[in-house]
Amino acid sequence: MASPITQRRIAQFKSNRRAYYSFWIFMLLFTLSLFAELIANDKPILIKTDQGLFYPLMENYTETDFGGDFDAPVDYRDPYITELIEEQNGTLWWPVIPFSYDTINFNLDQPAPSPPTTDNWLGTDDQGRDVAARLIYGFRISILFATVLTLASSVIGVVAGALQGYYGGKVDLFMQRFIEIWSGLPVLFLLIILASLVEPNFWWLLGIMLLFSWMNLVDVVRAEFLRARNLEYVRAARALGQPNSVIMFKHVLPNAMVATLTFMPFIFNGALVTLTALDFLGFGLPPGSPSLGELVAQGKENLHAPWLGVTAFLSLSIMLTLLIFIGEGVRDAFDPRKQSR
Repeated sequence: MASPITQRRIAQFKSNRRAYYSFWIFMLLFTLSLFAELIANDKPILIKTDQGLFYPLMENYTETDFGGDFDAPVDYRDPYITELIEEQNGTLWWPVIPFSYDTINFNLDQPAPSPPTTDNWLGTDDQGRDVAARLIYGFRISILFATVLTLASSVIGVVAGALQGYYGGKVDLFMQRFIEIWSGLPVLFLLIILASLVEPNFWWLLGIMLLFSWMNLVDVVRAEFLRARNLEYVRAARALGQPNSVIMFKHVLPNAMVATLTFMPFIFNGALVTLTALDFLGFGLPPGSPSLGELVAQGKENLHAPWLGVTAFLSLSIMLTLLIFIGEGVRDAFDPRKQSR
């Protein structure tokens, strides 16, 4: 059973219809993207023949499994493979979008990038890859990346702010000078330099961005601990012999988490924008990876294909707008000055 304060905050969030509906729309889109392999894939979901059932998404089959001559991976889009399966009274159940993020459509009616058709709902990019499939996979990677980065940077920022605010003195002085110097560095340029030294993958890029993103919450948490460290309940805990770690994270931190949770949606937005900017400049995820920033770059380089730029603009604007509305709802829900109707 939730506490009365939690119930009040949930009711306050629900009363903000814009944030409430944005939350459910965003969760629906994110949940669908988690099953991207079932929505957009160049492999059938299920194949039924006289030999039984085959699950290409779960197992790797060879041509010999379907009566072919070569012990090679199956290209299910090859008409020869389709004929072999149909000769065995087989049926293929394809996903809604029969393309993966790296599948090249060699059956285009015109040179790539091609406009939207019944086969490619949002058209193809300049390499003949389906834009709708790349959008779904890129959306999932962006959200998962921003989620992990937000959680990791929040943990580091909360710990650093708690140490500064609780101990004060020289600890606060030296850490504050370090943060001032570190935050004054040109973050985007340093990210570009570090990302250009090696070929970044998901985790390497996450570590690089984590070097600078943890500072967003330090000032907020530090201020809360500075305010609370001399309050009566903290003095009472010290008088009872409670260790500093228990006082910090059991008594003071719950009060500081209100401001922390209020800022987290906006940190999430910042992580998405930074990843998109790096991918747009070519210093983000490895080449060929589905990415919203790469889609923006496709639109910039192919001005004669407006569907690429329109798709990138709409996907980013809708996603960021939903997240901003959710962030505003969370901020209002934790604001004690606002009461739900």
